[in-house]
Amino acid sequence: MGPPAIKYITTPIFYVNSSPHIGHLYTAVLADTLARWYRFRGHQVKLATGTDEHGLKIHQAAAKNKTENQAFCDQVSGTFRTLFDRANISYTDFIRTTEPRHKAAVQAIWQRIESQQYLYKDTYEGWYSVSDEAFLADSDVVDSPKGKLAKESGQPVEWTKEDTIKFKLGEFKGKVADWVTTSNVITPASRAREVLQMTQSTDLADLSVSRPASRVQWGIPVPSHPDQLVYVWLDALTNYLTVCGYPDADIAQNGWPAAIHVIGKDIIKFHAVYWPAFLMAAGLPLPQEILAHAHWTVDRVKMSKSRGNVVDPNAILDEFGVDPVRFFLMLNGGIENDGDWSNDLMKKVYKKELAGQIGNLFARASSAAINPSSIYPAPDLAHADASDHALRVRLTALPNDFATHMEARHFNKALNSVVHAVADANRYFAENAPWTLMHDSPRLQSVLHHAFETLRLAGLLLQCVAPTKAAELLEGLGVPESARGWDACVVGKHGASTVRGGVLFPKL
Repeated sequence: MGPPAIKYITTPIFYVNSSPHIGHLYTAVLADTLARWYRFRGHQVKLATGTDEHGLKIHQAAAKNKTENQAFCDQVSGTFRTLFDRANISYTDFIRTTEPRHKAAVQAIWQRIESQQYLYKDTYEGWYSVSDEAFLADSDVVDSPKGKLAKESGQPVEWTKEDTIKFKLGEFKGKVADWVTTSNVITPASRAREVLQMTQSTDLADLSVSRPASRVQWGIPVPSHPDQLVYVWLDALTNYLTVCGYPDADIAQNGWPAAIHVIGKDIIKFHAVYWPAFLMAAGLPLPQEILAHAHWTVDRVKMSKSRGNVVDPNAILDEFGVDPVRFFLMLNGGIENDGDWSNDLMKKVYKKELAGQIGNLFARASSAAINPSSIYPAPDLAHADASDHALRVRLTALPNDFATHMEARHFNKALNSVVHAVADANRYFAENAPWTLMHDSPRLQSVLHHAFETLRLAGLLLQCVAPTKAAELLEGLGVPESARGWDACVVGKHGASTVRGGVLFPKL
């Protein structure tokens, strides 16, 4: 069976214990960039995001805010949805784990796994991190002056003893390892190596997949044991199936298996070990790609509430605008290594790459002084010189270069290929000194054509990253909406239109 007709891309669902930060925005922008890229390439795309709203941590946060659980979830979930709408995230489904459709999906996959004899009752005794919603082995806990802490997150842990239902994870360790090894499913490769190490660890024991309702108080009841609630990670991961209509609809027709799960590196174990094991146990197809990106530092310092350096995504959107922030996140965000947010660097990218290259070329080529007739000349190779041919060679290669980088998930290289092409065109424009040419001269027409062709290709390719600014640019060039797809990325395909100049990137 081939891949589904729908290309299904997901973000993780975001935990509503606190407000969104720049890392949440980056994940959403990255997933949206991929969704827009594949739509641009002609695919039917489903993009899902949403919020994870169950668990003890939510109950405690609601109590701290003197709010009912559901009202608290409604409030914080709304902040994520508002942010993503503002950031132009083109999601087709915003899933919430408190929805009835999700409860039905979670209970259905539980019953399916249970029917295959992969669940059993037991007692769990060991370390538990409330903040991480995770049970931890002794090797995952470290001593500190503040007491025992989770090694990976630094969050406090407590010794817990409780009745639970466990999943036979041990039976799937080898199968998960084989899947990771043979399918090249995890990007980047370094994360795949981490996952393989996890599957070989003696600490990867059978997994508690429920907690006592008396202790957690906020979650989905286990169908066969109503005194137990489904553990938050089995609950949360199932959202990807909920969006495809599980269990009632034909999930294959609705996009399953997922084409790409976009996640942060901190939740790789849950997505690349637990999730495929759950799916195998339920007899369901496995995702095709897990893209686990790195985190963000702020001025080269780890971001944390205690340091007071958590970047408010709404504040940076206010200051710099939606598309410039999206562009910066995709240019400087890290897949392999952590990206770094800096207001100074953001300003530099805005002024140098966006205003200084793209905005500058558009303003100069459309100016009344150089182009008083406001025309986008048709191609005229009869009057082309060596500089025209050199730029055409560069532009001819650009779309495929961009596509190669996008498919390799080298987003910064993809964006740099566009920026560098526009920089080449700016140099070409300056060297040809169009302000010295007669307004009706064939030479001026050729220079303007090649400048506008560079901008047109840049606008087409940047639609996936900076959709509003790209649309403004293409509209300014007179490119109709019907000519903004991948098949239009051919040098010389457009011309003989009216140009409407303007300021794409105003001064900050």
